[in-house]
Amino acid sequence: MKSSKLIMGCLATLGLTAGMATAQANVDRDAIAERLKPAGQLCLQGEDCGTAASASAAPAAANGNGSDIDGAAIYDSVCMACHETGAAGAPVRSDEAAWADRVGQGFATLLDHSINGIGAMPARGGNPNLSDAEMEAATAYLVEPVMDVPELGSTDEAPVEATTAEEEAPAETAAAEDTAAAEETAAADSEPSHAGIDGEAIYNQACMACHMTGAAGAPIKGDADAWGARLEQGMETLYDHSINGFNAMPAKGGNMSLSDDDVKAAVDFMVDAVQ
Repeated sequence: MKSSKLIMGCLATLGLTAGMATAQANVDRDAIAERLKPAGQLCLQGEDCGTAASASAAPAAANGNGSDIDGAAIYDSVCMACHETGAAGAPVRSDEAAWADRVGQGFATLLDHSINGIGAMPARGGNPNLSDAEMEAATAYLVEPVMDVPELGSTDEAPVEATTAEEEAPAETAAAEDTAAAEETAAADSEPSHAGIDGEAIYNQACMACHMTGAAGAPIKGDADAWGARLEQGMETLYDHSINGFNAMPAKGGNMSLSDDDVKAAVDFMVDAVQ
């Protein structure tokens, strides 16, 4: 009788142990399967790609104002050199007084100025590789502290351009000035093709933003040490770099409306300060 009880007890113990082992094995298998589960799924064109699941997934976070372009990063790499320091008269970001008159022109006009340039600011901040959408995102980030920015990509208003004194001048006056300039140029046959062009004005418009501050490694106007090695390359090389771009400097300072002679005149103006 005692032997029977002992046998039954052993069998019960064995059964309990086996049950626990089976349960543990199931848990281990589930954990292993979870760890080995593929991270993604290959989907070929024409197959069911799980669009329902994709539709229910939360969309990626956008970079404000409905755009997924990082306007802050573009600002930091292209715009900050002037708009954090006020170089070349650029309005400093968050300075409401500096932006007051500009904000009144509307976001579409500010964006147009950013893309095409205005005053001393070159087109696209001097980086012609930036798209209109990237300029829109960077401009939105720049002016967000001082104005309400519309949803990016939805700006329908036409840019409002301020009337300039030149636009108000009679056509006869402009024609007379053009004729006088043409006669003066024709009389200077022995001078370079860019003689008589106001290099200083072009410098102030397209070059000053970098060559006054040293932004992006540009040699500062009047710094003989910074210009020394460059002058040794000769004027033709300096003209070529300025017209076609070199390293971080965009072609024609980012203003492609300038002629080659315009650029040469601006280079002459900068070089005269160190010779």
